[in-house]
Amino acid sequence: MNAADISPSIFDQSALASIKRQARSNDPAALKAVAQQFEALFMQMVLKSMRDATPKEGLFDSDQTRLYESLLDQQMSQVLAAKGGTGLAKIIESQLSRNAEAAGSSEPNSAAGGFVEKMMPHAAEASRSSGIPARFIVAQAALETGWGRAEPRGVDGQGSYNVFGIKAGSHWAGPTVEATTTEYVDGVARQRVERFRAYGSYAEAFKDYASLLAGNPRYAAALGSRDPAGFAQGLARAGYATDPAYAEKLTRIINSLPA
Repeated sequence: MNAADISPSIFDQSALASIKRQARSNDPAALKAVAQQFEALFMQMVLKSMRDATPKEGLFDSDQTRLYESLLDQQMSQVLAAKGGTGLAKIIESQLSRNAEAAGSSEPNSAAGGFVEKMMPHAAEASRSSGIPARFIVAQAALETGWGRAEPRGVDGQGSYNVFGIKAGSHWAGPTVEATTTEYVDGVARQRVERFRAYGSYAEAFKDYASLLAGNPRYAAALGSRDPAGFAQGLARAGYATDPAYAEKLTRIINSLPA
């Protein structure tokens, strides 16, 4: 997503919801887009305040001119934010990046430790059926959800229990949720709304994950590796994720968990 793609109205709740979802992402390109959106919204608010302070009884004042002024302000906000604007976007991006580094750290903090403790029993069960080491499974769930904080949710906020980012393809007949995610196309990050599988519990999610990997020959190399890097690279080469740094990130998290 770039600044020209955003919905600039400060009263557009769907735009604000999109910003909130993207802000949870640890992806640098997504954080930059979010920062630009915030600056564009801020600049539009400033321009709107200036328009409101201008006398409205001029010769050329009408509903039509006010509409076009509003559209012009929206476009100006987008363009200025994309070109550096007031510098606010860089400040916001820097802050979001620091928060993302803390949230995505490979060294589990207390909240991350709680996530590991919560998921480990399900991972152990999935390990028995798939042969994948339990800590590898928990690490992947941590990577996909930012240690449990970015689980795909429906528009009503209903959780999906989908901690592995498994999309709902044409063969999936179960419930789904739609959520914004970052996908890489030719190495470039793009924001998309995708349909994800939804489950009734974490137990169901881990069972489906184990079945998906164990039942698909393309993941054979990953399943056959007991080395963190080998497992992560096997998943990446099989196309589990489009992030070119996926294997590196997953390896780092696996190595941060106790063996």
